[in-house]
Amino acid sequence: MKNTKIVIHGKKKLCGSVKISGAKNAALPQLAASLLTTSEVHFQSVPQVEDVKVMFHALKNLGAEGIFDADTVYIQVPELKSTEIPPEIGKTSRASILILGPLVARNGYAKVSRPGGCPIGDRKIDFHLQGLGQMGVTIQETPDYIIAKADNGLHAIDYTFPNKTVTGTENLLMAAALAQGKTILRNCALEPEVGDLIDLLTTMGSHIQGKNTETLTIAGQNRLNGARHTLIPDRIEMGTYVIAASLKGNNEIMIENAIPEYIDGLLSVLTQIGIEVAAWDGKITVRTRGPLCPVEIETLPYPGYPTDLQAQLTTLLTQAQGVSKIKENIFNNRFQHADELNKLGANIEVDRDIAIIRGKTPLNGRTIRATDLRASAALVLAGLIADGQTVVENAYQLLRGYENMPQKLRQLGADITLIDE
Repeated sequence: MKNTKIVIHGKKKLCGSVKISGAKNAALPQLAASLLTTSEVHFQSVPQVEDVKVMFHALKNLGAEGIFDADTVYIQVPELKSTEIPPEIGKTSRASILILGPLVARNGYAKVSRPGGCPIGDRKIDFHLQGLGQMGVTIQETPDYIIAKADNGLHAIDYTFPNKTVTGTENLLMAAALAQGKTILRNCALEPEVGDLIDLLTTMGSHIQGKNTETLTIAGQNRLNGARHTLIPDRIEMGTYVIAASLKGNNEIMIENAIPEYIDGLLSVLTQIGIEVAAWDGKITVRTRGPLCPVEIETLPYPGYPTDLQAQLTTLLTQAQGVSKIKENIFNNRFQHADELNKLGANIEVDRDIAIIRGKTPLNGRTIRATDLRASAALVLAGLIADGQTVVENAYQLLRGYENMPQKLRQLGADITLIDE
């Protein structure tokens, strides 16, 4: 990993507009879906972030041909030159597990490293493997690899996810696209990224019913075609900038290339806090006037409040007048940012899955360390409102999921610098 850090001189008033990039969490499964066809797939609005670059590299390792230029990806896998994703590729992100389903569906064999990514708690892949097993895939697990074999191809199943899982839904959805017969997946995740994957697969020739519902029916095809597809905007980046705009002392900020309904859970919470939010025609404007009010929330699967915006909201609530509570229901180790925020002067107490935030507390800059992707964004937001200089170490985490965040914040008026040593 690069020794990357971000240096912020706080208390700069932000104003202006910021444009949201394409969704990282839509790009990852959709790039993996290129394995389902031998034809070229053309993507637009692809974010230049490290997790997406890892996925592109992983597919190249399998034999993909193509380019990743600006926000455009052309990719084609005419033949497989490898069926293995080694640990040095898979350990840095969740990319490897999303390749498992489409690769074994196309090839009947896949050997992928165990997925890495953020150390935010248990991210079990049991449902992925359970569903694939019912499709006729034999799974062998080693300390480093998941090996999947389907000598007779995949067959349709009627499968109910025991709990909501976004990547599990996406993985089985892609596998079912080439399975024999009609697959029914129940209790599916409702996140917009799942719907965007369905749009891509439909354009590629897949027959899928039930988009935006918990029950998906997929009629397996012998082959899929190429496609042209534009990714949806990144709702987590969208929400992060909405929260940044909500920090006290900023002027009105406009978020462009937005789909406000994707972050209804956040916008309703911000209204309770006392933030003025207006949304129209792909834009969101945010203005903070009076004091911020405390709230009590819990993270939930979509359309509830997203776990990926929990850390950023925690930063905002350090500036609310009173006691706020956040209950984390999705991951069991997602309050690591609390200790780092406390180093800046916050008053956050964590009791298992509940964070109690006592505000309003002034923040003072010092050196802190990003523990995961979304925590890194929360620490950057804290640096924006802290007195003096804040240095966020291990800032590679931020680059995994936010395209040009330091540059975008500078355009709004922040004093922020990205340093690679």
